[in-house]
Amino acid sequence: MDIADHLAVIDRLCARGFPAEHGRTDVGSGGPGYLIAALQSGDHPEADGAGREEAEAQYEAERDALVERLTERWGPPRYFSLYSVLERTVGGEQGAEPWAGLSGHVPDVHLWRAPETERWVALGVSRWGEEVPLQLLAVITETDPI
Repeated sequence: MDIADHLAVIDRLCARGFPAEHGRTDVGSGGPGYLIAALQSGDHPEADGAGREEAEAQYEAERDALVERLTERWGPPRYFSLYSVLERTVGGEQGAEPWAGLSGHVPDVHLWRAPETERWVALGVSRWGEEVPLQLLAVITETDPI
């Protein structure tokens, strides 16, 4: 997919209703109040050490290109670290989805409030852990970030 395709997916998800139950969707996963699209995904089993770092840099560059386009549309994003959400979740707190689930593999997101829908739109790169595939994720939710 290219940037135009990624933007089309984000626009489609902003206009779509949320699923009543947690589960898979045509572009990723979702549940009550949120949708997550895997805009780019790859296992990169050969990517270890420097290869993994190079693959991460490619995903970040793709995210940054999307950030530029969405900034033109909605203004500058908030940078939001999910570390505190992860810390509370690991400590036993029940966190709100999608933020609690994301915090286990996405360290931070770029975040906007889409004025047309009042939904939160976030972009992040899933990258924590060698066993976790790299993914460029778009998150659309009505749940305020924690």
